[in-house]
Amino acid sequence: MKILEQLYEGKAKQIYKTENSDYVVIKYKDDATAFNGKKKAILKGKGTINNKITNHFMKILQKNNIPTHLVKEISDTEILAKNVKIVPLEVIVRNVVAGSFSKRYGVKEGLSLRQPCLEFCLKNDSLGDPFINSSQILALNLAEKEDIEIIKTYSLKINSILKEYLTKLNIKLIDFKLEFGKTKEGTVILADEISPDTCRFWDINTNEKLDKDRFRQDMANQMYGYEEIYKRIIEN
Repeated sequence: MKILEQLYEGKAKQIYKTENSDYVVIKYKDDATAFNGKKKAILKGKGTINNKITNHFMKILQKNNIPTHLVKEISDTEILAKNVKIVPLEVIVRNVVAGSFSKRYGVKEGLSLRQPCLEFCLKNDSLGDPFINSSQILALNLAEKEDIEIIKTYSLKINSILKEYLTKLNIKLIDFKLEFGKTKEGTVILADEISPDTCRFWDINTNEKLDKDRFRQDMANQMYGYEEIYKRIIEN
């Protein structure tokens, strides 16, 4: 399928128009950012790893009746995806206390939560992606009530599927961010990515961090987490 002009460029991906308006090409970049783009670097090979890991997860979810935007992988850093209108929300699912959740509530990092915690943020970098609840989402006409319920259901199901899968690979799923989009027919589907950029992964036995926190926190060998997750998931 012929790739046309670039439609959008984000922190970690570029999106290109194709000759068929139902599909776009998404290209993963090696750019690493944190703290709303204030910290930046290039991590060589990150784009390929995130693409491969995301596609692997998407295929698992598709087999479990979670609709996704993935059509097919077309190169090490590119996929053909369904063209969707992104719902302007970030969905965060937490299983273990970490990051901002720990600071916000004064709870020690590493504590397992009694049940999965689901949070919504408004997808808006200029505002710092503020928290938003279902009532506010409806009041601001950001999504329909039915869409919110579908997103909640899918998010918690994705959590259950991935937790079970990752546990077998000695990976603890701490928390992760999801984004959803709507097709031109109005169907809500999973979009964006599921990778060490958008998830916190810890080793089950050592609690070693295997994700973008290594970059955020200036840890040694910042690509190690990406490479280790790739090894366990793709090369396993």
